Amino acid sequence: IDPVIISVSHIRSKKFQKSFISFIQFHPPTKMPSISTLNSSQFLPKTFFFFFFFFSISIFSLVNARSIKSTHHHSVELDESLTYLWPLPAQFTSGNDTLTVDPNLTLDFTGNGGSGGGSAVVEEAFERYKKIIFKHGSKLAKSGEYFDVNRVTVIVHSDNDELQLGVDESYSLLVTKSNERSIIGGVSIEANSVYGALRGLETLSQLCKFDYGVKTVQIHKAPWFIQDKPRFAYRGLLLDTSRHYLPIEIIKQIIESMSYAKLNVLHWHIIDEESFPLEVPSYPNLWKGAYTKWERYTVEDAIEIVDFAKMRGINVMAEVDVPGHAESWGAGYPDLWPSPSCKEPLDVSKNYTFDVISGILADMRKIFPFELFHLGGDEVNTTCWTTTPHVKQWLQDHNMTAKDAYQYFVLKAQEIAISHNWTPVNWEETFNNFPSKLNPRTVVHNWLVGDVCAKAVASGFRCIWSNQGYWYLDHLDVPWEEVYYAEPLEGIKSISEQNLVLGGEVCMWGETADASDVQQTIWPRAAAAAERLWSDKETTSSRNTTSTALQRLEYFRCLLTRRGVPAAPVTNFYARRPPLGPGSCYEQ
Repeated sequence: IDPVIISVSHIRSKKFQKSFISFIQFHPPTKMPSISTLNSSQFLPKTFFFFFFFFSISIFSLVNARSIKSTHHHSVELDESLTYLWPLPAQFTSGNDTLTVDPNLTLDFTGNGGSGGGSAVVEEAFERYKKIIFKHGSKLAKSGEYFDVNRVTVIVHSDNDELQLGVDESYSLLVTKSNERSIIGGVSIEANSVYGALRGLETLSQLCKFDYGVKTVQIHKAPWFIQDKPRFAYRGLLLDTSRHYLPIEIIKQIIESMSYAKLNVLHWHIIDEESFPLEVPSYPNLWKGAYTKWERYTVEDAIEIVDFAKMRGINVMAEVDVPGHAESWGAGYPDLWPSPSCKEPLDVSKNYTFDVISGILADMRKIFPFELFHLGGDEVNTTCWTTTPHVKQWLQDHNMTAKDAYQYFVLKAQEIAISHNWTPVNWEETFNNFPSKLNPRTVVHNWLVGDVCAKAVASGFRCIWSNQGYWYLDHLDVPWEEVYYAEPLEGIKSISEQNLVLGGEVCMWGETADASDVQQTIWPRAAAAAERLWSDKETTSSRNTTSTALQRLEYFRCLLTRRGVPAAPVTNFYARRPPLGPGSCYEQ
């Protein structure tokens, strides 16, 4: 009967859930053994009725929902008192005017950032956002036609376009009506870096709305004055391309959509035990571990992804997970396996293993300029080391236990990463097992236990928060509000320790996600975490904001779909499921 009890949670109606559970409680099967001990002739008569009952209720619910929803016109009214910007800016004021926006909108780029590579970042972004804003209003303005907003002035104070952790993403945005008496009419964005200017352009694009009645782009509630900056420096999304290969075009689409929610780090979990799709020139047989010869990334592909991300203010942090999760390495170099029958963790006893790691990191350093590099270190089962004769002998010769060897491997990999001028990031198991031995520069990546970040920062380490109970996007039964209210600083009271939490990251593990459904799984729940990481805690943490946050998130989800991002409905019981019946995008 257990599967029936579990499956009842799929019924959206709470009343049906209660009725069904009550029925099971008051009509329990008599002396029913566990399913594992039953043969089919015993099992089917006793449980068929319950499965049939649940199935009938499910079908009735779906049919009934269709018949009810499809026969009644339902017009959705948005709450105009809400601010439909996502993530919510730090400070803002607005008015009551409606401004029209010229489809011939021009860019005036000034300040120190107007020279060098930074100008290309802003100019390309401006052209991208013009295509978004004027998707419907692409017609040129008629001669003599007047618009309130006809230019965007962007002032950037720094000419440094280097993108690293903690780059200044703050900006101010002023939207007023242009007129002859106003020096500051139109739209002005002021930022210390080009990446702050990018965030300002995103906010501006969300203020611009197409009016279907007059077929003109408008900005409501003007004048706007927005001063904004992120709460956390690190706002990430993990993308797993080992469990399922993702084509470059899909990765680019995801990066583009990340910029809409002001996320700024793509954690690229490129390789794992299932496949090794990346080209490594120093060890060209490694990508023999790819699923097929067509499911691979060349060096040029990876550089293209990094460059594409940089133009959107997004860093790419690569991960090479060692010593576990590395079985695929041996497809090209079998000597990396402890033995042909025991293939991971990587062979700790051979210098050759570390030569290969060093070669991989040297090649990857030419691709990934971001200062953080993820070395994994999680879920290491050392059985192969203690049961493979030559590794077992090596352990004895070096007077090491398997746990000692795990520490030895992680620390040696850290030394290699640091020698390539990287700051190592490791999953929390490394901190849980040997915290005092880790390099002090280590960034601890929490995923498993709730209080790890608090313990890590208390020990002086920096931390990234990705608690699997809330921010693992492959957990399809986690509703948007649990993602939204999850707090990276939970249990951390000291300001100095809070400052050691770099931020957080939602994780899109790829076991059940490929090009067909990965974006629906990421969005819109990733946006809930994005606002937690960007916006002021006090204005977004009160539980009485749930209804307003839901309306704003539903609006943002529809914004994503209008921009071509296949974001799933917000209130699905299971993420990425399609709607159950007809209805507005703004109420799903």
